[in-house]
Amino acid sequence: MRMASLERRTGETEVKVELNLDGSGRYQTSTGIGFFDHMLAQLAKHSGWDLTVQAKGDLEVDGHHTVEDVGIILGQALAQALGDKAGVARFASARVPLDEALAEAVVDLSGRPFLVFNASFPSLWIGDFDTQLVREFFRAVSDNARITLHLRVEYGDNSHHMVEAVFKAAARALGAAASRTGGAGVPSTKGVL
Repeated sequence: MRMASLERRTGETEVKVELNLDGSGRYQTSTGIGFFDHMLAQLAKHSGWDLTVQAKGDLEVDGHHTVEDVGIILGQALAQALGDKAGVARFASARVPLDEALAEAVVDLSGRPFLVFNASFPSLWIGDFDTQLVREFFRAVSDNARITLHLRVEYGDNSHHMVEAVFKAAARALGAAASRTGGAGVPSTKGVL
């Protein structure tokens, strides 16, 4: 079973994530940050993963701790659900448009955490969500899932469209990289990822 259920409790947040890589894109998200919930729903829907996220954080400070800690625990859940990565595609990429915006994501389930993030957004805020946290979320995911993730917004004018395109592109690439190929063994000459 390619599933994980994890919790993280700190002095700043309480986060619970349930992840099923062989799901159908079902989601239930509750972080207290409306736009972030919307982006997590996109991540689940377009990866084909079932995802439940329940988070309570110190939103009276700002959304940083909540968003980052969701990324940390989601990355850990992804690593656990992937197991030894035998039979997965490993590499994948996706380009996703959303109206005037275009984003690209490229993934390697390498076992080596690295994030390249090439995007800047015209607006600092989308509703109650700080756009600087897009990078923080994906850094936390890539570090804790131990994956290489390259994200780029090629162009766009509307921050909502640009951020959503990034999440959808990441979802498509992650879902494809984690998909089963039917092959045996780990897709690496080293024999381990």
